[in-house]
Amino acid sequence: MSQTCWQLALCAQAVRAVTVYGQVPLGVTSGLSPTATNGQVLPSPTLAPAYDETILQPPAPPAEQALTFTLNLAATNASVVGLSIMQHGSFFGFSIEMSVVTQIWQIQQRAGGTHVRIGGNTQDFAYHVDHIDNGYATAKQQTDSKNPTLTPAVMFTDDLFYMAANVSSHVNVGWYFGIPFNDTNWRLQIAEKAQQILGDRLYGLQAGNEPDYYLSHGHRTAPYDVRQYADEFASLVQAIQNNGNIPVKNILVGPSLASGPWTPDRLWPTGYLDRFKDSLRIIAMEHYPTNNCYARFGVGTLVDPQAMFPNFLNHNAGINLIQPYLDTSARAQALGKPFLMFETNSATCGGLPGISDSFGAALWAVDYGLTMAAANFSGALLHIGGQNVYYNVWRSLLTPPANQTLFHQWTIGAIYYSVLVVSEVFGKSNVSQIIDTSNNGIFNPSYAVYDGGVLSRVVFINYIDDASGAHDITGTITIDGGQVPSQVYVKYLLASSVSVKTNLTWAGQTFGNKFEADGRPKGDLNVVRISCDVNANQCQIPLKAPSLALVFLTDPSSNFGPEATPAPTFATTAYTRTAHTVAVDPSVLATSNG
Repeated sequence: MSQTCWQLALCAQAVRAVTVYGQVPLGVTSGLSPTATNGQVLPSPTLAPAYDETILQPPAPPAEQALTFTLNLAATNASVVGLSIMQHGSFFGFSIEMSVVTQIWQIQQRAGGTHVRIGGNTQDFAYHVDHIDNGYATAKQQTDSKNPTLTPAVMFTDDLFYMAANVSSHVNVGWYFGIPFNDTNWRLQIAEKAQQILGDRLYGLQAGNEPDYYLSHGHRTAPYDVRQYADEFASLVQAIQNNGNIPVKNILVGPSLASGPWTPDRLWPTGYLDRFKDSLRIIAMEHYPTNNCYARFGVGTLVDPQAMFPNFLNHNAGINLIQPYLDTSARAQALGKPFLMFETNSATCGGLPGISDSFGAALWAVDYGLTMAAANFSGALLHIGGQNVYYNVWRSLLTPPANQTLFHQWTIGAIYYSVLVVSEVFGKSNVSQIIDTSNNGIFNPSYAVYDGGVLSRVVFINYIDDASGAHDITGTITIDGGQVPSQVYVKYLLASSVSVKTNLTWAGQTFGNKFEADGRPKGDLNVVRISCDVNANQCQIPLKAPSLALVFLTDPSSNFGPEATPAPTFATTAYTRTAHTVAVDPSVLATSNG
């Protein structure tokens, strides 16, 4: 639901500049924002979410919590009841305008590839043009005042698809685009151009984005309900059938409900799935656990991030999110179709300050993703945007305000670590299956992964925040019908608190803090080897409060590329500084005349 979707092209220009390292950019507030009367730190009205420094108070540890527990896991999947469908390492994808090659390569190393959606609210009003001045691939027009998220209309050229194809020529990325659905005078150029230029790199074409909100957003007139939407879908299917420039017909993604005014069980009685099963490639929904729409756009009711924070920090968060979709998941399996959560993140309308970019959100995203996978979702796309959202996976050099890219570099968001973790949970085999094994309360979820039918990996999460060590936990693995190995290999996702946004590490490595990242992990890889008690058939895995542990029963370096293969880098081909630049030490500048 980002306003920034489709902004792809940037023009190079000659600039004379003085670089002031460490200076806070003009128009960006530093430090914490004002404090509300209830003690909550609130974002300043002038502070862009991308630069917001809100730090929330972590929840107090639970009064009663078992600090040790045991998972008795079957050696093979033959006797495991409730095991998931086979999952891909690319379970998490992205819902954005354009991705970044270095970051996607890191996911490809672990997962074999990923998938990216170009769209959102912007797609419904998009239209094709032959040319946009200054070499742009897209351009915004007026804002749709009827839409709470102030989504602009967008023009696009063929270059949009060529840019996607160029990314896929470097890394294994598949793409989703959306067919404009603002009315039934179908503009099918997106479908035509995407198939022509992307070929098999086009994974799907979305037909309608959150149609259950079309009436309330003023995009349809009453009466408009599930039957009217289904009839419009049928009209689109017929238009595609009649179009000779769209050779692949069964490539649609739908219905993509937001589960707002309509829930899935309201649509299914129309016969939607049976009626369109031959046209649908993917069954999809979109959903967020909460929203920040009142604070951003004055819509709905105010959500207090401090009060909401504990709701993200337990296993029930993911379980409650998937409950409305369990029936849809079963229907998709029966039809042999993948079921995707096509757009999600921590909160719609840009996320929540202090939550969406915190370490707690990183733990939540892993847990939510694995909960979906265990419930036979085939994947989920994390939605991200520009400076106007809190939940970005990454922000590039070109994100800060103009003329700042010489001293503001990359920022890697907390949820990017989640994507890396999940990609390693499933790996590259494409035959991994997962089951939720949680048995130690809502703050310590766990999962077992069977790869090729054999118990291969175990995930432990500790949501509790306690720097004293009093709530560090130990999870013990025993194997039924088999024997634990002499040692296991553990990668830890760590930070000092669920509320922090800095100094996150995955297996000892970090991408750096705000404006410190260049897209490559820093530090030495640290895969912890833990000896097991073979005679007792036990492996004890310690976890800090808070942390996550991914336990490999075999050496991960033999199966996962990151340990042995550094990510390639790609030379810059476009520059925003083509004239002479000067660097001035800030200590010198502080005593100068300007």
